[in-house]
Parts: sequence; C-alpha cells; structure tokens
Amino acid sequence: MNKIMNGRNGMIKRNKGRIIGLLVVVLSTLFYHQANSQSVTVSAKNQAKPTGKSSAVSPPAALRHPAADRTPVFPYGGVYFRKSNPPSEDWSKDYKTASDLGANMFRHWFMWAVIEVAPGKYDWSDYDRQMDLAAQNGIKTIIGEISNVAPEWMGEIYPKGREVNSTNTVSYPAMGGSSATSSINMCLDNEDVLREAEKFQTALIERYRDHPSMLGYDLWNEMHFSECRCEATQERFREWLKAKYGSLEELGKAWHRYSFAKWEFVRPPSSRSGGYADAMDWVEFRNDNKSRLLNRRVELFRKLDKKNLITGHGLARSLEQHPSTQNEWRDAAKFDVFGFTWVASRNGNEPWRQFQAVDLVRAGSRGKPFWHAEAEAGSLWMQPQVPGRAREDGRISDAKDVRIWNLMSMAGGATGILYPRWRPLLDGPLWGAFGPMGMDGSVTPKSEMASKVAKWANANPELWKSRPVKGEIGIVWIPESSIFNYVQQGNTDYYTQSARGVYQAFFDSNIQPDFVHIDNLNEYPVVYLPYPVMLKQETATKLIEYVEKGGRLICEGLPAYFGDRGHVGEVQPNLGLSRLFGAREKYVEFTPDLLENLTLQVRGSKINGRYFLQEYLTEGGKAVGTFDNGSTAAVENVFGKGKTLLIGSFPGAGYFLHHSPDSRKFFAGLLEWGNIAQRVSSSDPNVKVRLHEGAGGKYLWVVNPTRTSREVTIGLTAGDVGSRLGKDLWAGTAATLNGKTVKVTVGDRDVAVIPLQ
Repeated sequence: MNKIMNGRNGMIKRNKGRIIGLLVVVLSTLFYHQANSQSVTVSAKNQAKPTGKSSAVSPPAALRHPAADRTPVFPYGGVYFRKSNPPSEDWSKDYKTASDLGANMFRHWFMWAVIEVAPGKYDWSDYDRQMDLAAQNGIKTIIGEISNVAPEWMGEIYPKGREVNSTNTVSYPAMGGSSATSSINMCLDNEDVLREAEKFQTALIERYRDHPSMLGYDLWNEMHFSECRCEATQERFREWLKAKYGSLEELGKAWHRYSFAKWEFVRPPSSRSGGYADAMDWVEFRNDNKSRLLNRRVELFRKLDKKNLITGHGLARSLEQHPSTQNEWRDAAKFDVFGFTWVASRNGNEPWRQFQAVDLVRAGSRGKPFWHAEAEAGSLWMQPQVPGRAREDGRISDAKDVRIWNLMSMAGGATGILYPRWRPLLDGPLWGAFGPMGMDGSVTPKSEMASKVAKWANANPELWKSRPVKGEIGIVWIPESSIFNYVQQGNTDYYTQSARGVYQAFFDSNIQPDFVHIDNLNEYPVVYLPYPVMLKQETATKLIEYVEKGGRLICEGLPAYFGDRGHVGEVQPNLGLSRLFGAREKYVEFTPDLLENLTLQVRGSKINGRYFLQEYLTEGGKAVGTFDNGSTAAVENVFGKGKTLLIGSFPGAGYFLHHSPDSRKFFAGLLEWGNIAQRVSSSDPNVKVRLHEGAGGKYLWVVNPTRTSREVTIGLTAGDVGSRLGKDLWAGTAATLNGKTVKVTVGDRDVAVIPLQ
C-alpha cells in the first residue's frame, strides 16, 4: 500500500509540475496573441491553441546575451517548416515526436515571398501555428528571415529593382529548389526594394519578438550574395570607387583605362580580366557591399529587438568562395552566434574535409559560440554533386554516419547542431534529403541516433564550457590571395588546394592547424603562408613586422610576385620581402601543366611542389633546399627576433595531390623548426584526437571515422596529463593512463570523450 501511495504522490507532483508549465505557456501565449491581434490582415482560423509544457535551459559558457538563460545547453534540432512542407495535418504530431526525441530548437524559413501576399497584406497563419506548437512542446524557435527573395508582385511594381546577372539577364519569378514556393530575386541596392524589405522585417520582428518560444533570428542564409549588375548596384560601385580613388583620373591610372570621360560611364568589368585591378576592385566592392547590407540588417533587428539572439551562418568556404563574398571572419563578427552548412553528400566524406570546415568557422568566430547550422542526416538523391561517387562518400547515410558527423563537429568546437530539414521535403529537387525523420515523419534509426546525441549533449552541461585548445600552428588566410587567383585564373583552385593541402598535411599527423587571419598573426608563434602569389603592401608590412617581433614564418613560393593592383614587382621577392627572407629570385617558371610532379629537397626531406617554381640566390639567408637541377629551392633566414623559411614552390598543393609520406614528415617537422611541442599525438593516423579545456575541465575527444574498431595510444605533454582519467562520457569506453600516454579502443564511426582529471 505504501508503494502505491508513494507512486500516486509522485504522479501528483509530476502532474502538478506539468500543469504549472502548461499555465505559464498558455498565459504567455495568450498575452502574445492579444498584443499582436491587431496586426493580422489574413485570417488564421486554424491556429492551434497552446496547451503544452515549458523547458528549463542553461546558457553555453561563451554566450553573453540577454537570451543566454533561455538558450538550451546544446541547441539541437533542424529546419522544420519550409512552406508548404511538411503537411499541416502532421504538425502537432511532429512537434510532439521531436520533443520526445530531445530536439529543443527549430528554425523555420519565414519567407517574405509567401507572407506578404500583396502589398501590405500579410498571411502569418502558418507561422503563428509553428510558434505556438513550439511553445507547447518546449522547443525554441530561430526565425530564418528570408527577404532577399521577394514576393512576385515586387518585380511588377519595382521592375528596376530586379536583379541583373553577369550576362545581363533580368530576374523573373521562379520556383525555389529548397521549398515549394515561388519568388523573385530583387536587388537591395535599390532604395525602393530595401524599404519594402525593411517594412516586412519590422512587421516580422514586432509580431514575434515577445512570443514565448522565440529565441532569435538567422539573418542571412549561407551568406549568399548575388553578383547583381542593375543600375542601382552600378551606381553603388561608382560611389565606392570615388571613395577609394578620389578622382576619375586616379581611377583611370589604377585601372589602365584612360577614356571614361564621365563617372556615369564607369561600369563593372565584363569578365575576370586575367588579373587587372578593375576585376579585383569589383570583387572587393561586392564584399564591402554585402557587409554594408548585412550591417544595416543587423542594426535594424538589434534596434527593434534587444532580447533575442542575432545569428547567421555561412558555408565554411572562405578558401574557395571568398570572391563570391564568403568570409568567416567578417561575417561572424556581426552575430551573437555564427554557424555553417556542411553536408558530406555535397562536400565529400573524407574526415579532414569536415574537420577543416569546422576549424575554419571556429577561427572566424573568434571565440564566439558557433553551430553546425545545417548538418546532414538523410541521403541526397540525383544532385549534380553526387554522380560517380561511392555510396560511403556521403551519398547514402545511416545511423552511424549521423553519429560520427555530429560528434566530429562537436570535437571541432561546435556548440549546436541543426539539420537543414528535420523532416524531408515532399516537393521539389531536394525531396527526401538531409533530414533524420522518415518521409511520413516517422522515427527512423537515424532519428533515434540523433535523439541519443541530443539527449547526451544536453545532459553534460560542463562539457560545453570547454573549447578546443589553440592549434600548434596557424595557416594564414589573406583575402587578396584568393581574389587574385580568381580574377587571374577564373577560379580559386590554386589557392584553395594549396591551403587545404597544408591543412591535410598537419591533420594527417594529428597536428591541429588553426586558420588565422592576417590581422591576427601575433596570436601564433609559428604560421604557414600558402600561395602568397599576390599581396598588398600593407600585408607585406604586417608579415615583416610579425617576424621582426619574434614570429616564425614558413612561406610558400613567389611571395608578392604580384603586388598592389596585380602589378608585377621588378625585384623578387617583391614589396621589401627579399630582405625578410634573405633571398632574391634567380629564376621563375609558370608552367603548371608541367609541374604536377615537381619534387624538391627541403631540410632533408623530398617533398612535392606544384604549379610554379622559383629558384633563389641567397642574400643573407641560408640555403636549406634544392631542386633536382641543384639550384636553391629553399632559404632560411633570421630577421629581427624571428626567422623565416621560404620554399620555392607550393608544398601544400603538392601534398593535396600526392599525399607522400616524406611530405607529411616534412610538415610535421615544421613544429620542431618553430620550437613548438605537439600537444596530442595519435598512434593511428586514422584516429583523430582533439583536446578541449576551459571552465568545464579538460577532455580528450578521440574520433574514429573509420569503419573498423581501432585501438589507439595517445601521447600527451606533461602539462596535459593529469593524475587520472574520468569515465568516457559518450560510450563509457574503458581507457587506461600510463605516464604520458592514454590507451583506448574506439568503435567504428564512433568517439570517446575522456575527462583528464
């Protein structure tokens, strides 16, 4: 009888808690609807009444914002509503299922094109119901504000505001690939278009900022920005040029174009131009213009809503798409939380690829929390990125893929995970893609795994108070290098493969390389500069000052061969760098088709070069490498308090293509050259180990992305060892500590998370 009474008392207490939570949601939601009832212009008869629960959350350690106490320990969920998917009759069931699985955050696409159905006439009904269902089920909402794509009527009312692409094709309404809706691309450089967009944004903010499920806004989806050439954009470009050059005469000199006659005759270049200044200016303007519009959008939202998060996410593609306005450093600076899209089905399933994406975003986020804002669970069908690739290369996913993709991002420092679809779309070219749920919203093995990860992450709040340690070496990101590669060659392949090859070479030795912006050089004692073929004078000066103060710089060949505005230096290395490197060019060769198998000896290792080669005469430096013909291929120099190593080709691009063991050994040896100790080593090159530390403690993340179980021995420095190991937080795997080494066996496509105590 006592057992029965105790059980009843427990049930009464639990029900009492649920009732209190229910009343909180009901009252707050009723207050919200009363406050917003006057702004509805389209009937919402089918709107659900809130009858659910509330949820207690605690903030991530790095988040300092009024919304911190409403943010889940580890945000987990996905994009749910993309009108008109999923079917409305399933919404209540889907929210309940998601909540039961441990999802605590949904993002929806609040699309201008489907809400403002006629000028000043808004249909909020579907979105109101999403917000209410979220409140009922303890799920927080991020509003994906999609206003770059406009209602069809905008193109008719403001025809001059339609986007015009590089072939002078004017935008017309079209169906979207990611939702079963139509829209038209309008250019925000037109004041009429911008005014209408901001009117919609204001109505959106005022309607939802006080809703009980509201947590924040995602203000720019994937940081896409079109190359519009409408008259308004061209006028913006001319104003930008006036600010940079001051006069038409100075512009003519810089561009080598002397017959403009009037400012209104200045137009963007029609092509990438092979490396001239006009094309570089056009790319830089587009970057600045996107930043201007993003700043304006952020300012509007912050002005009207000071209590919810401002977030955004890119594509983790600064290395190859910076000329298309991808810039993790510049973009992340605007937001409270940044993020990225990364799916193996489009990018490849080799482990280094995802780690590199996460590391790039972490570097650009500069200590801010960042989320894997669009992560893959479901398979991708019949898209141009997948034909010819193996099943295991992200094309056909299973529960173990979901597990390792989630945990790899966490090991890299991501503090939230969302899927681009929670439930797969039923319409359009991306049907069935990305989501963990079944096509009918049913629970699958993949969503069961997602549930396990979500619940585990939120049950371990201390874990997220620690972050990945600073890497042993920095890979320098210089914006003009990628821009010049783009305007000279028509793509960024040379730059991208050089930078990614450097990353891979360190990654393959379990050395953690961090990407570092040229403005933050002093944060790393040793840095590696890939593909520095074009540099501005201000960049060269920063490199000189960095080494002079004690920095150690490894630089690939032809540094600043092309200087400001793409002008070739008469003395090489250019821009005063010959003194920095203690060397001068003896011979140069631009024959990429003939140099795919170039080899050179540097510091006792035979390594691969690629693309171009540069032979040197020493002028104060010491020759430490040769080409096969015996000429000097590498020079070491002491400069100020620091030192340099100049290599006369591109070892990064060489490693990207060849992956030779000797090259890998060479790259690993650069830590010794830089007097840096490797903090964590792995006896198995296929098992990656990352060290996290911070207020939550110190943890080893041991990541096995292979399809077999692996036993690995992990080497640690004396300062990282600790006196004992805690229990593996993820799978409870047993690990042993012996001196400065940890031994553990990790299952296939699995992880161990081991506290160092």
